[in-house]
Amino acid sequence: MRLPKTAHTAQPWRIHEFTHDFRIEDVWSFRAPGAGPDDFPVMVEALKTAYDTRKDPAAVRFLFAVRWKLGALLGWDTPQAGLAGRVESLRDRLPHDLARTADDAVPCSDPFSEVYQLDNEAARELGNKTVHDIMHLGWVPTDDGEYELRMAALVKPNGLFGRLYMAFILPFRYLVIYPALTRQWERAWLDHGRPNRHTGAR
Repeated sequence: MRLPKTAHTAQPWRIHEFTHDFRIEDVWSFRAPGAGPDDFPVMVEALKTAYDTRKDPAAVRFLFAVRWKLGALLGWDTPQAGLAGRVESLRDRLPHDLARTADDAVPCSDPFSEVYQLDNEAARELGNKTVHDIMHLGWVPTDDGEYELRMAALVKPNGLFGRLYMAFILPFRYLVIYPALTRQWERAWLDHGRPNRHTGAR
């Protein structure tokens, strides 16, 4: 479910300390039935497991195939355009103890790089010629006493080109990508998380 930007800014996340020059693009919530306060690392691991084993819907596969093909043809995703090239990694802004937490994070084959991971929030980043993107994940209590996952996309577009790119892909994000992501992430909790944590079943 899409949330207002205040759903991100009102939380006492550490990410706020390091992203004053980023704008909040999207904030979404994802259900995790039966989740408790200590289940955030379980959820993150479930998402990464799902990424490496899932099969995206045809529309999502098509959109990403087009995006990666354009990136290859136009040089959007070269090392020179990415992290440690055009883009300064967010990890360079972190205190040593926070940056060190990324070393213990569960690896994943997706294009994002780890920034940090704590008991209730994590940040990952992606840089290319179009944008510097931070994916922030947070663990938030709900009114029914359980917990849900919040995802905020924080972006720094690369000039006018980056702003036009973000505007162009907006309808695809809302109509295709995020609905598919919601189904996949909520299913990841049910398949790989801990929905029966009170009984000890997995």
